[in-house]
Amino acid sequence: MTAVIIGEVGGFHERTGRRRRRVMDVGFIGLGVMGGPMALNLVRAGTPLVVWNRTAAKSEPLRAAGAEVADGPAEVFARARTVFLMPADEAAVDSILARGTPDFADRVAGRTIVHMGTVSPDHSRGLEADVRAAGGRYVEAPVSGSRGPAEAGRLVAMLAGERAAVEEVRPLLAPLCHETFLCGPVPNALLTKLSVNLFLITMVTGLTEAFHFADRHGLDRGLFLDVLGAGPMASDVSRAKAPKLLARDFAVQAAASDVLKNNRLIAEAAREAGLASPLLDVCHALFGETVALGHGGSDMVAVLHAIEARTERDGHR
Repeated sequence: MTAVIIGEVGGFHERTGRRRRRVMDVGFIGLGVMGGPMALNLVRAGTPLVVWNRTAAKSEPLRAAGAEVADGPAEVFARARTVFLMPADEAAVDSILARGTPDFADRVAGRTIVHMGTVSPDHSRGLEADVRAAGGRYVEAPVSGSRGPAEAGRLVAMLAGERAAVEEVRPLLAPLCHETFLCGPVPNALLTKLSVNLFLITMVTGLTEAFHFADRHGLDRGLFLDVLGAGPMASDVSRAKAPKLLARDFAVQAAASDVLKNNRLIAEAAREAGLASPLLDVCHALFGETVALGHGGSDMVAVLHAIEARTERDGHR
């Protein structure tokens, strides 16, 4: 099975004069903070694409860029043989695929499902079994990066699944990712992503707490960040997050609510394997407080609000 255009392409039928319906080779469902720019990069690279998103307005930039917008997920599966999914959560995945209903087999049979979202390893493992049993192929392809790298096509993809299916999908990721890594069988790609995210979450939380420490000691915050940026601990992440902290710019690159979801998935995977995760557990509590304070839609550096609230509550000024 290869990702090629099938059926008739757009144009007019020579005998009837009626417009043919274009049948695409690639579909993309889920056009949020990450999915939108990823799909745009596919279109701009010349990939014929049919897309759908639950919030219709998010499809309009794709339409303007040349993608075709489907009326619903069923149409995407009817018109594509390779379908990328970038859903919000496990429930969204199952709904998009009509999992547990007679329509599931119709949607996945003969197709390659490329699951790029972050869900539990157990959910992905079960989904692969169901897709394969229904006659489809399944590739686990979570990515590392936030909105900036997604817009720049500089994500890092971790791939797991049957080798033939993975190799079919890998070239399609070139406009989205500057690196792709083969991780073996499902759910190894997701476990790798969760491992990477554990480091990311604790690193950004540590940066934010350090910024708060410098701020509350009356230091020049810009100078502190310049010193940090000149030293060995500087990274692409710190260089992206430090200016946001300085400006108290909480515009979303990676939402605090998504970080909390990732925290939960990592913690569950750790508990299942009997592992301690002490740093993660502190971060989990802080991001829970961040969301409870109403900052779930803000960037993950909004964890600053939770740290500040603890300072105020505990009387340490």
